[in-house]
This record gives sequence, C-alpha cells and structure tokens, in this order.
Amino acid sequence: MNQILDLSAIRFLVVEGNPNMRAIIESILRVLGARKIKTAEDAAEALSILKIYNADIITSEWMMEPLDGIEFTQMIRNAKNSPNPLVPIIMLSGHSEQVRIAEARDSGVTEFVAKPISPEVLYRRIAEIILNPRQFVRNKAFFGPDRRRRLSEKYASKLRRKTDKEASSEHIVLDDNGENVKTIQA
Repeated sequence: MNQILDLSAIRFLVVEGNPNMRAIIESILRVLGARKIKTAEDAAEALSILKIYNADIITSEWMMEPLDGIEFTQMIRNAKNSPNPLVPIIMLSGHSEQVRIAEARDSGVTEFVAKPISPEVLYRRIAEIILNPRQFVRNKAFFGPDRRRRLSEKYASKLRRKTDKEASSEHIVLDDNGENVKTIQA
C-alpha cells in the first residue's frame, strides 16, 4: 500500500479488556496519525460511549466479558437502538483459525486482525475499510458487510444481488487458466 492516509479526522473506538493491550492499540493508532480515539474496557462501556460518540471505526477484542466481541458486533449490527449498525468493526484476536475468522465474518465483522498486532497490519485493515468500503447485505439470517471480498472470475453460479453485473441470464464457467469452458443458460 503506497498511499498514506490522513487518519486525523477519523473517530476510533478501541474496545479491549486488557489495559496494556488497550494502550498499545491506542499508541499504534496515534503513530498512524489518528487523533480522535476513545477507549472502552468492555462491550457495555463501548455501547454507552457509542450513544454520545459517533465512531467511524471500531476495533474490538474477541475475548471479553460479559459480552464477547462477536456478541458486541451482533448488537451493533442488529439491535433496534444501535446508534450506527453500519460502522466498520475490526476484530482483534489471538485465535486466528479459519473457523474463527469465518465466525467473525458471519457475525458482521468488517476486518480481522490476528494478535499480536503490528502497526502495518492494522493500517492495512483501516486502509481497506476507507479505500474499498463494502456494501452491506441484509437477509433473514445476516446483516453486515458483504462477505465477498471480490467476485471471482471463475464464479459459475447465478449472480443474485442487485449490485452484481448481470448482463444476461447466461453463466460462463471458466477453467483454472481463465478459459471459457462452457456457457450455461439460466
């Protein structure tokens, strides 16, 4: 990433139970140029802060009590009294197994950062949020950022979203070299 973003006007909320880690995250954000940072030690405090502070980006630890980061994210996304269900949420966790990342994504998390965090990785996730914002999707089982990072050229199923480029009702199946293998009429 060659572009350096000015983060001085971005409002951050750092939700982290460990005071040392909270201070580290705040310090990293300051080094990256952030000036508007609020912190909370748990989800309940964060929800109170969000009533009066319109955060642009939230970083949240996964392992918190009494509400963990997944439950906190689901409250932000789905509660009727949520102050901003569209706010980008970066989940921080020492557990970076694929199943955990998928669970975070499926709860409505925007980005995921494995601990220990580095300034470079956190910056890349923030830049991704700013430079490539994802549309939100709502259905019976999910509300949150579109879980697809990008549409694969090899994608062979029907394009179902209004934002998908659906020029016709035919679908082209490509092989690993990107060659047109067959066309299917839907």
